[in-house]
Amino acid sequence: MALAETERLSEFLASAALSQAICSVAELGVADHIDAGTPQSVEYLAEATGAHERSLYRILRYMASYGIFRETGNRQFDHTPLSAVLRGDAPGSFRAAGLMFYLMKGAWGSLHQSALTGKPGFDEAYGQPMFDYIGAHPELPAIFDAGMTSFHGYETSAMLDAYDFSGIETLADVGGGNGYLLSAALRRYPKMKGILFDLSHVVERTRSRLQAEGLTDRCSIVEGSFFESVPKGADAYLLRHIIHDWTDEQSVQILRNCRKAVPAHGRILLVEFAVPGANERSLAKAADMIMLVFTGGLERTEEEYRTLFREAGFRLSGVTPTASAVSVVEGRPV
Repeated sequence: MALAETERLSEFLASAALSQAICSVAELGVADHIDAGTPQSVEYLAEATGAHERSLYRILRYMASYGIFRETGNRQFDHTPLSAVLRGDAPGSFRAAGLMFYLMKGAWGSLHQSALTGKPGFDEAYGQPMFDYIGAHPELPAIFDAGMTSFHGYETSAMLDAYDFSGIETLADVGGGNGYLLSAALRRYPKMKGILFDLSHVVERTRSRLQAEGLTDRCSIVEGSFFESVPKGADAYLLRHIIHDWTDEQSVQILRNCRKAVPAHGRILLVEFAVPGANERSLAKAADMIMLVFTGGLERTEEEYRTLFREAGFRLSGVTPTASAVSVVEGRPV
């Protein structure tokens, strides 16, 4: 093996540390102690966060080599665009995503188990499926909600800019979580009404958002499981990053329940990554590794969405790309 290939593979092997470094820095809140344009010494940062000074310096030096923080000399660090969004008060802050993965970091060590069994490594590492684990730990749901907003919040405006929702009278957000997406859609389309559907312990975290946004008169909250049924009354049913959490069989079950609710003139909208062709690097393929290990689901190609729709009683009627990495995959009843 040539030297160049050996060194490149060595760097890839060591790059597992980059993910953990982001998680650790997020948990410590290092970014919050740096104001852009005002470098801070690692001595100050270690004291402020309770970290070991020399170890923190080595971690920040490593991250800076990837453009996350900038070392300015004299063991001082300033922000870059990548590190700035790790501040808790940054617009679209990514800190919660790092914190979420910090709290569930043990799952990554079970990727090999997933390769052998096809089952989520998370179950092996934590003894139960991820969503059950989150529900069993009271401190995790709020962190999970914030983490999901960190990961996917930026997609919302891109989705609303790319796809025309103007013909929709009532939009149902299936598995709508904290209501961030549906609230944004209702603000963008003042005549639209909404239905937010999710598990009972989830929607309790949703009501306060809708009240704060003044949207309770335009949006109803329905409790339930999409594995059992989906409420009727909407002409469009939106599922953002829901189908990717589940196997093909489970996804078809969810979509069939949606099919029972979607009227003849209605539509179903999946906001998901569409996996591109061979050898193309993409966020979709990276996210697919998260699905493999954490939930047992998968990211899919356009053809795979077409197959799911066909088995559930829909036809794939369009795929609308957005300025973000996600697309809006539209299905119509057959």
